[in-house]
Amino acid sequence: MRAAATDTLLILGDSLSAGYRLPIAQAWPSLLDKKWQATPSLPKVVNASISGDTAAQGLARLPALLKQHQPRWVLIELGANDALRGFPTQDIQRDLSAIINQITAAKAQPLLMQIRIPPNYGRRYTDAFTAIYPQLAQQFDIPLLPFLWNRLPLSQSGCRMMVYTLTAMPNRLSLIGWRNNSSR
Repeated sequence: MRAAATDTLLILGDSLSAGYRLPIAQAWPSLLDKKWQATPSLPKVVNASISGDTAAQGLARLPALLKQHQPRWVLIELGANDALRGFPTQDIQRDLSAIINQITAAKAQPLLMQIRIPPNYGRRYTDAFTAIYPQLAQQFDIPLLPFLWNRLPLSQSGCRMMVYTLTAMPNRLSLIGWRNNSSR
């Protein structure tokens, strides 16, 4: 069991969190970590995101990440690459469910970020994909964070806006022990 002073938010994501085409220090998880480190009670941010990752690839990497970092919270930002490749929505939902189950089994709190895709995949596929996230949040009774990129480019200004929006997250998530430094 890890010490409470090392509370960690692990981000398991794809290019949206990896900072595609940006210096790593300008990706939103790095900016968020820098901002949060000014307040000792807020968690350390570990960015385990890889550009191009699918939910299945994130699932394959997750056991080692959970063992290495022993996070208290895991923010799941995956599924976009699956959809962009036209993977069946049932497979995406299955992989995301398995990720949530592994996080829960590790006694960490999963946080799920809504993902959206362009409408050119057709209404049926787009609607089925978009519905995955609220369904999983309800099924597992976990927080669903809004998709913040639909009006923001993947850029320095977009990353700064993401950090601005997520800065309030600890207050909104206080009900799940965000500020509670007691051990799990």
